[in-house]
Amino acid sequence: MTTKATTPTPRHQLSTPSDREIRIERVFDAPVERVWRAFTDPALVAQWWGRGNQLVIERMEVERGGHWRFVEHSPEGVHGFEGRYREVTPPHRLVQTFEWDGMPGHVAVDTVELEDLGGGRTKVVSTSLFHTVEERDGMLASGMETGLAQSYAVLDALLAAPRGHEGAHGDAG
Repeated sequence: MTTKATTPTPRHQLSTPSDREIRIERVFDAPVERVWRAFTDPALVAQWWGRGNQLVIERMEVERGGHWRFVEHSPEGVHGFEGRYREVTPPHRLVQTFEWDGMPGHVAVDTVELEDLGGGRTKVVSTSLFHTVEERDGMLASGMETGLAQSYAVLDALLAAPRGHEGAHGDAG
């Protein structure tokens, strides 16, 4: 199930807690284990991470030191992203580096924390730490917030699908 995303009304909160950070909070209507799988199972990541565009998972070694590389094929072109996992603590925390092929050498450190809110709801808090304020501001100006909202809207649909009906690539639970 690759669902093309439109620009949804944002359901996340974006803040800049320091001059080098971007923090995004979002609540999903799914248990923490199911959200964790959507972030760490390559078949599931391929369905939502690329905003509904085709996403090729070239590598996804979800372990400390493991390499990940995703290539998004969109109407605007082909965009590669990659990094290394620094910490993997199931089902609550991922820390990884993030680099876009379009700006080689500009590496951010992304921390994703999942909090079980009970009642089948999970809060996801993503914090990106950049090397300079200019890199952070460049990311904010890049349209990343719209892209994130689109990807999270596709993730909502994936998590809402009944188990076993998430699409041809696997299931989210």
